[in-house]
Amino acid sequence: MNEAAAGGILGTVGGTPLVELSRLAPDFPGKVFAKIEGFNPGGSIKDRTAVSMVLAGIQSGEIDPVRSVVVESSSGNLAIGIAQLCRYHGIRFICVVDAKTSRQNLAILRAYGAEIEEVTEPDPVSGEYLERRLRRVRELVATLPHAFWPNQYANPQNPAAHGRTMREIAEALNGKVDYLFCATSTTGTLQGCAQYARENGLGTTMVAVDAVGSVLFDDRGEKVTRLIPGHGASVRPALFDPTAADQVVHVTDLDAVVGCRRLIGREAVLAGGSSGAVVSAFQQISGSIPAGSNCVLLFPDRGDRYLDTIYDDRWVSERFGEISQLWKTES
Repeated sequence: MNEAAAGGILGTVGGTPLVELSRLAPDFPGKVFAKIEGFNPGGSIKDRTAVSMVLAGIQSGEIDPVRSVVVESSSGNLAIGIAQLCRYHGIRFICVVDAKTSRQNLAILRAYGAEIEEVTEPDPVSGEYLERRLRRVRELVATLPHAFWPNQYANPQNPAAHGRTMREIAEALNGKVDYLFCATSTTGTLQGCAQYARENGLGTTMVAVDAVGSVLFDDRGEKVTRLIPGHGASVRPALFDPTAADQVVHVTDLDAVVGCRRLIGREAVLAGGSSGAVVSAFQQISGSIPAGSNCVLLFPDRGDRYLDTIYDDRWVSERFGEISQLWKTES
């Protein structure tokens, strides 16, 4: 799906900058680049997914801009991308969120005119909210006339959106993309990038960055309360394909926080939690990466939606203790 076909402000989705990070790991014997998806108009890589899924629905006739209502489950970024697109096209949008959704994200959704359904109780078995959110989505779709569920967890338009993401990276680096580090949730970005890389013979090692406690690449059922939204998953999505990853690195919430703080301290890049996870994953395995490699870190969103969590010293110290020296002294 060509994002430019979305029209207006939505025509600016994609084409995000790729910048070299020369200070993040100064002793690394290769080059490190960041694909900064926070430059999308809705502030995240999920703008690409929203455009791909919703425009496909409009073009196929499944969405009637006059009568339809779009219903989706999202912890934040995809919801904002869909809300922006629906506002532009005059489509009613109901977003099912949960108690972890930040007040700032809720305020942005309301500004775009989205209707919010909040799930307040987690699933009693898993302790996670996703199962309850999906159940509420199904209830709404079953009862609302002309309801359309993009279903980011199963829609092939999700990974299809990210062939262009990888193409932009490859063109910027003249095809030399040795490693791509990608945070995982629905795994759409990982799969779309992997498919493009393999179809075009790039030889890229795809590194999936998963959260400790996520069921995506580790189904041992380890019970870990995850604090960083949009990274990892409590339910393996229908579109999940384990072969998309050549290597998997698991990171903790603390790793993500340290990665974010190190990134802003060394490169002045204010990025979100999953970006910090990617930075941490790169740090974990950088010693095994061959000299001369081009490594691309995919940063899904900006950090301004995490100012009262990851970038708030009190929030960090209450949950992890006094850890400021971690990002100031570690190499």
